[in-house]
Amino acid sequence: MKDLLLIRVFFVSLLACAGYFLEPFGLKAPWSALPGAALALAIIWFELRVREVSLKRLIGAAIGSVLGITGAFLISLVLNRALPADDTTLAFIQLGLLLWMSYVGLMVGASKGEMLNLAALGGLFGGEKAPKQSFKILDTSVIIDGRIADIAETGFLDGGIVIPQFVLRELQLVADSADSMKRNRGRRGLDVLQRLQKMPDLNVQILEDDFPHIRDVDMKLIELAKAYDCKIVTNDFNLNKVAQLHGVEVLNINELANALKPIVLPGETMRVFILKEGKEYNQGVAYLDDGTMVVVDNARKMISKTIDISVTSVLQTTAGKMIFGRYDERTHGVYDKHGEKLERPPRETPAAGSSSR
Repeated sequence: MKDLLLIRVFFVSLLACAGYFLEPFGLKAPWSALPGAALALAIIWFELRVREVSLKRLIGAAIGSVLGITGAFLISLVLNRALPADDTTLAFIQLGLLLWMSYVGLMVGASKGEMLNLAALGGLFGGEKAPKQSFKILDTSVIIDGRIADIAETGFLDGGIVIPQFVLRELQLVADSADSMKRNRGRRGLDVLQRLQKMPDLNVQILEDDFPHIRDVDMKLIELAKAYDCKIVTNDFNLNKVAQLHGVEVLNINELANALKPIVLPGETMRVFILKEGKEYNQGVAYLDDGTMVVVDNARKMISKTIDISVTSVLQTTAGKMIFGRYDERTHGVYDKHGEKLERPPRETPAAGSSSR
């Protein structure tokens, strides 16, 4: 750090001395040293900012700038033939074109630079230590599902979000379907994409890469993830398994939802709303807010009521979690729709000496 500081001090002093002796802008010494020192400080500030930029962005910005300057030069050659050479307007237009195209090329190249796969080039670029999987590819199912937007709003998705063009085409086909249900699902997916694009902290990009020789969209997603060494975000069970066989990492929204479900242990008491009758005798079925099914013994007569139950066991399946419980009218409470506990009338006991016929 001390060596870098000494080099920077020497650099500032060198440019200040150059300004002192060359006297730019008609300034006289010692004031002529100020522009040199100011230029040196600006260059050092730019260097500190560039040090924080990844190599991918630097290469993308450099390529974009070169392309922009080349385009401005070619357009200037055409303008030289169309306008008088000594026209000051021509010089202004040429300068504006140069600055405009260089700036656009710099910014676009830097924004797209993260999508470069430098490791595939080997050599010097193979040692680039940029974090892998800096962006995620969304498939059609997770876009239509919509929960990805809620997750993105919480800030749990780092890096960028990429939507391939072939996924957009599939989503548009769903939105244009003659089936009203499919059409509504497709339009909801388009609304989710607009919601993602409006998030200021999320970088959403449309990727034009395609694989014409592959017809299946899932396989296209897998090949795209391999090409850019990134992850696929989905809730498709089959895509999840196939991608794992190909060595592609997958972020499954359903697995995330299952992981976030509350932990329930046998013996605990929980309050549920009995919605319908179960498959077995005298069973009732309830659902938690996250969709977890709760099967309750002795609860068939408590349909459309909120009751307390004791958890007897928890079963984890590939489709999610199931909770089994038991209702005991002697110890568990019953509640109305406002959450107030209902008082049960005392049981009538037969009088002494009476008999039933």
